[in-house]
Amino acid sequence: MIILLQRVSQASVSVAGEMVAQIGPGLLALTGFERGDSDPELQRLGERLLNYRVFADDQGKMNLSLLDVQGGLLLVPQFTLAADTQSGNRPGFSHAAPPAAGEQLFRQFSAQLRQTLPALECGVFGANMQVSLINDGPVTFWLQSRPGRDKLSGC
Repeated sequence: MIILLQRVSQASVSVAGEMVAQIGPGLLALTGFERGDSDPELQRLGERLLNYRVFADDQGKMNLSLLDVQGGLLLVPQFTLAADTQSGNRPGFSHAAPPAAGEQLFRQFSAQLRQTLPALECGVFGANMQVSLINDGPVTFWLQSRPGRDKLSGC
């Protein structure tokens, strides 16, 4: 699972000229799913996404999370994050979750996040979306969890 996380002043998603989601200050999370992703990856990155300290505290240091600042979260499905770009001039998508699995994972992930953030906004899986944002900083991070490779507990 991959999340390209951007701190934003505002962000929105439109489909066919109609705005379907928008937030003010907060995070835009472009989210891609890979083959083999399952609940452990969703849990791990969901927790990191909500608690990742990317907002400034009183001293100007990135020390506050989305939950701390009560910001908005716009979750946008983007399967191209899982592209294989190691060779050639055309990306391959053999690492990406198949569409039906990706959609199920996106729905599961958004439902999980909505338990903590009821006002979560989402893009539309499989749609041709136009994403608008004002990146605040700019501040952008790549979060990734690979199936079976991340230890979720223990010392």
